Amino acid sequence: MDTVIELSNVTKTFKDFKINNVSFQIKKGFVTGFVGANGAGKSTVIKLIMNLLQPDSGEIRIFGLDYKTHEKEIKEHIAFVYDDHVFYENLTLNNMKKIIAPLYTNWDEELFKHYVIKFQLPLTKKLKTFSKGMLMKSSLAIALSHHAKLIIMDEPTAGLDPIFRREFLAILHELVEDEEKTIFFSTHITSDLEHIADYIVFLHDGKIQFVDELLTIDENFTLVKGSLDLLDRDIEKEFISLHKTELGFEGLAKDKKHIMSLFGNLAMYESASLEDIMFYTKKRSDTFATID
Repeated sequence: MDTVIELSNVTKTFKDFKINNVSFQIKKGFVTGFVGANGAGKSTVIKLIMNLLQPDSGEIRIFGLDYKTHEKEIKEHIAFVYDDHVFYENLTLNNMKKIIAPLYTNWDEELFKHYVIKFQLPLTKKLKTFSKGMLMKSSLAIALSHHAKLIIMDEPTAGLDPIFRREFLAILHELVEDEEKTIFFSTHITSDLEHIADYIVFLHDGKIQFVDELLTIDENFTLVKGSLDLLDRDIEKEFISLHKTELGFEGLAKDKKHIMSLFGNLAMYESASLEDIMFYTKKRSDTFATID
């Protein structure tokens, strides 16, 4: 299986934040979700992948190549779609295309026209008249028209209405059906990823928490609810973190079979969403910070 993105022990230090020894791989032909709370370092990692920032140490390879000797070749095959559009609002989509198309040797005018029709985009209206959804479709149409193999998205569905978000996710799912395109999708709207992602990369406080298949995450992580008398010091260590009240506890465990063997039918179990995993991971970090 081809590896499209590979980070090996990547570190980048700022005054008050650090991307710390980050390593992960993104596989060809899949949608990989990139999740983490605001401030976790997701945008910094994306800038490192795009070569907009350079790591202090470690190695980044895209399509098996490094930026030092293959930057033009790498960027020829990458498309970047994100929430903060860079279009000139007083231009039409057709004029914007004329500016961007010469930058790519693989620009395909017929493919661009195909997506303009498919996404029902007006070519001659000024971009400032476009809705947020239309701007996102325009970004995607341009991104796809130079036969990009890797599509990197940073919060692409932020601010979109629920109906258009569903439509947009369906478009992304269709794009990877031929297993030739790869999507790396950073978002804080984790429910979007639960619809289309194959793999999840979870970043917290500049460190990778896990890289795994979404199906495996669903199978392993669980929310556990029960009475306080089920807990003791050793049992509590089985949880990523716990929330206790006078009525009982709720906690997140990452080994469902093991935790069920401890509690049996004395506790209740629920599937843990990506949002649950992020929440309880942050709760654990906040607890340790308080102790320190």
